[in-house]
Amino acid sequence: MTSTDPTDPPLRDVAQSPEATARYLADVQRVLLDIGKSLEILALETRVHLRETHVEGDRWYHARMRAMPVEKALGNVLKNLNNLTAGLEKSAYKRRAHDEAVENTAQERKEKKLERQQKRNPQPLQAAPNPPQQDAQNQNSRYGRPTSIYDLGNRESA
Repeated sequence: MTSTDPTDPPLRDVAQSPEATARYLADVQRVLLDIGKSLEILALETRVHLRETHVEGDRWYHARMRAMPVEKALGNVLKNLNNLTAGLEKSAYKRRAHDEAVENTAQERKEKKLERQQKRNPQPLQAAPNPPQQDAQNQNSRYGRPTSIYDLGNRESA
């Protein structure tokens, strides 16, 4: 499937194979997770530095209040990065599920076509005749025939 044509888009062969797509997305995810580790360290060091930066006349919470917008921005970046890596993983699973669905579509269509044909032209069911012993038992059983509520007193117990 790989071609050496220089005019082909660079990721065409990756897009055509679910295994190649999964490998590529896993590589991108590894790179992003490494970047995430670096960003976490940066966020911690920035937090420590900003909260230690006091100006003359500050109360104990002023440095913390000035640091909060920066901390929040870095936290949002980390949250978005985690969402991105989770999305890459989900994309790899969806890609594989798509190929499996495509492979199963022809078989499912055949089964549906057979079901529709059977609905339109049902096969007559042949009822098996009751054996004579069962017919005799059904006639002798008091539970098999309807009774009147006035007849309840004459009923035999089981």
